[in-house]
Amino acid sequence: MSKIIRIGTRDSQLAMWQAKTVQSQLERLGHKTVLVPIKSTGDLVLDKPLYEMGITGVFTKTLDVAMLNGSIDIAVHSLKDVPTILPKGIVQAAVLKRGNVNDTLVFKHNEEFLSAREAIVATGSLRRRAQWLNRYPTHTIVGLRGNVNSRLEKLEQNEDWDAAIFAGAGLGRLNLTPENSINLHWMIPAPAQGAVMVTALEADEETCAICAEINHEETQICTTIEREFLNRLEGGCTAPIGALAYIKDEEVNFKAILLSTDGSKKIEVAKVVPLGKHDELAEFCADYIIGKGGKVLIDALTQGDKITNIYSTKKLTNDQVANFHEAVVPQSSDAIKINPNRLSKSIIRNEIENVIITSQNAVEALLTNFSATELQFKNIYCVGRKTKRMVEKRIGKVKHYEQYAKDLANYLVEYIDGTEVTYFCSNLRLDTLPDLLTENNIKVNEVEAYQTKFDAEKIEADLDGVMFYSPSTVQSFLKQNKAKGIAFCIGETTAKEARKYYEDVRVAKVPLVESVVALVNAYYSA
Repeated sequence: MSKIIRIGTRDSQLAMWQAKTVQSQLERLGHKTVLVPIKSTGDLVLDKPLYEMGITGVFTKTLDVAMLNGSIDIAVHSLKDVPTILPKGIVQAAVLKRGNVNDTLVFKHNEEFLSAREAIVATGSLRRRAQWLNRYPTHTIVGLRGNVNSRLEKLEQNEDWDAAIFAGAGLGRLNLTPENSINLHWMIPAPAQGAVMVTALEADEETCAICAEINHEETQICTTIEREFLNRLEGGCTAPIGALAYIKDEEVNFKAILLSTDGSKKIEVAKVVPLGKHDELAEFCADYIIGKGGKVLIDALTQGDKITNIYSTKKLTNDQVANFHEAVVPQSSDAIKINPNRLSKSIIRNEIENVIITSQNAVEALLTNFSATELQFKNIYCVGRKTKRMVEKRIGKVKHYEQYAKDLANYLVEYIDGTEVTYFCSNLRLDTLPDLLTENNIKVNEVEAYQTKFDAEKIEADLDGVMFYSPSTVQSFLKQNKAKGIAFCIGETTAKEARKYYEDVRVAKVPLVESVVALVNAYYSA
């Protein structure tokens, strides 16, 4: 093959190991390759939201976008992290020979704690938590996040912890398996655990054919069964589900489990069928679980008694909620209410040469008072891509826009026609834009188009973080709540306000709700 195959990968240590393994196998077959580490979804701008493209996987989304944008030819994933339904146009091109399928227990001192009534075991996995509590109901499970190295460090540093549970494959691939560890053969792993998957564009037949050369058929058969079982059982719900298929003596052996989150309830299934007659195995086992009360259990999990750990100061759509990491239990409501003011006809009696609109709320306020034909603005300047789209759809052509108010002010100082602007704003508008213009001898006629009112809820849960979308959402939230955890901010202006109260402030690279969701996911998957 003459072209160089661009291998996309996340840049974590484990992801790079997986990508280099794929690279080695391809190059051994004579193909030229190059690794392309991909940082975050925020670096990749699309014309439409990710959910409209069917992209939902927390760990795989960034690479899906890069592939659909033509930045990479193939992507390498931990197969257990890949959604059971791939985005349109992307296919599974290969699965490498599977590694260690087991979960591994790493203990601090010795295994004697297993027989103790009280013990503390750490894991961030609902599946591992449920299975452990089912076997050891008097033990305490504590949360554990981070990459493999940081989780091992946390185990070492927390004196009260007795052990932590890891994926055996991850420890082994990084040569980090401690001596004081054992494989938990009794614990049913996550579907496709220990397997590495390669995806490619369905239309790229040449690349798909090359990837097929490194495909391990036995692993493909087994993981396909496990993932079909998950797909049929899960129904969009995040649930403690384990599944494992393996081939022995020309037979496919399959076992699976569904549990309640506290481990008090479980439904198991096991079945063996001849190899070659396994096409309906996943369906049969999923139907068995459902028939034994699985549907009731999954419905209970969906509604569940979950504790909120992330709060959004903007009401989220169902699609946005679906994009969160499995460990996130979000709650959302609008922390501010917008009420349009009644505006006088005299404001628009004559054509206004230069108009500044910095939010969609200002657009709505204008259209509440006037028809689009009445709004005769010669030059419209906007802040934000969404605001620009809304203006051009409902009012008229935008002459120029920037993502941030400060950048727009600097642009106007340099390029504005005339020396006067009309700024449609809120009663809580920031000073940055009008102050910069005034300092540079540009007259700003402010029109208060709408009222922003604080309306945040008091949140009882001990939050890991809060998602903020404007300085006023920060102010509103803190009227009712204390600043705890991480402030996940949609842009630098919002982050500036959040830094007055929060020590840890993280900023989305693209000012979209989906990018703030990606920030939260990055925290839980780190």
